[in-house]
Amino acid sequence: MRIGKHAPPFATVAGSEGYAIAVAPFATPCEPMLLTHRPFLFYVGARSFSRFASQVAAVAVGWQVYELTGSAFQLGMIGLVQFIPTALLVFVAGHAADRYDRRRVMAACQIAECAVAAFLAWGTLGGWITVPQIFAAMAVLGIAGGFESPAVSALLPGVVPEGEVQRGTAISTGAAQIVTIAGPAVGGFAYAFAPSFPYVLMAALWLLGALLAGAITRERPVSAPAVPTFRALFAGVAFVRHNPAILGTISLDLFAVLLGGAVALLPIYASDILHAGPWGLGLLRAAPAVGALATTAVLARYPITRQVGMRMFQAVIVFGVATVVFALSQTMWLSLAALAVMGAADTVSVVIRFSLVLLATPDDMRGRVGAVNFLFINASNQLGQFESGVTAALLGTVSAAVLGGIGTVAVALLWMKLFPSLRKVERLE
Repeated sequence: MRIGKHAPPFATVAGSEGYAIAVAPFATPCEPMLLTHRPFLFYVGARSFSRFASQVAAVAVGWQVYELTGSAFQLGMIGLVQFIPTALLVFVAGHAADRYDRRRVMAACQIAECAVAAFLAWGTLGGWITVPQIFAAMAVLGIAGGFESPAVSALLPGVVPEGEVQRGTAISTGAAQIVTIAGPAVGGFAYAFAPSFPYVLMAALWLLGALLAGAITRERPVSAPAVPTFRALFAGVAFVRHNPAILGTISLDLFAVLLGGAVALLPIYASDILHAGPWGLGLLRAAPAVGALATTAVLARYPITRQVGMRMFQAVIVFGVATVVFALSQTMWLSLAALAVMGAADTVSVVIRFSLVLLATPDDMRGRVGAVNFLFINASNQLGQFESGVTAALLGTVSAAVLGGIGTVAVALLWMKLFPSLRKVERLE
């Protein structure tokens, strides 16, 4: 159910099967020392610039492809061409994040993304860019993002002072939500100004991110990586498979994304249903992040303290219902409200999912487990985009979005039966 793709502050999770994961409270005041700690600030800056560029790309590429083709199917193909290379290389990417310097992996990926953005700017400005060329560029972005994400998520504990991982995650998450709100709106306005301008902006943002990533110094040395083996390559899969609560949580999110991918159809809604243009597309893409940021603030003050498993399932159900409301809406204010509710419900789900995963994983496996998480959650956004595009081409845009929302609710109800231990997780402390 990933709209926003960044994690919340942590919490302690106690489950009915006796597992307990020591993680941090939802919100604690941030220490001034952390806010002036250069390695962490460089990390947040590099991650935020990259996230900003990705949000601009989502608006610019979606609008340009729809403008060139007028096809819902082609919109769906944007997600597929990113998903296929990511899925094929995700375990290699996770192993790279555990074996090589995560700072260098992060910087190299952002340099590659900068080069792709420059190519798109050049082709769009010259008027010779074609849809197959855009798809090829998005495939390269998918590969770079697939290597970047595990490295970024695994790097955080190494760039904060001892005992500050939780606060660092909270600050990084807040920054990510801010750029998720601003990025789509900026992308929409930039495209309205000139179709090539968003790509120039993306190239500059990724270049800045790479420079900051290269300047990061690690707070603590890490242990030498083990010799790579075939078994080590898939160790993250084994870790997830042997933890039923984690498996149930990320698989629930996976199927919710596949079925509830109405966000992929936003260019059609902005153009043909709401008649809002590129600026309207930017507002629509930013609306889920507004809901997510507001929910993060609420959870920071009023953390979830009981019936955590049920709250997660309820959040998925609310997400599905809000998807149906958005699908049927023909007014901008109602569409924005429904998308904001989707972002809010998604945040509740992420709070629980991420709390179960990150700090329960040893440092030398965080890259590989992060790669599995990326495949199930982040990359499934791209496959869900393809599914939404194909369904919209076959059934119509509104029917496809309504069907996806109903399917999301059905999956949540089914998972409550299939994973009773997850449903019975009681509290976040």
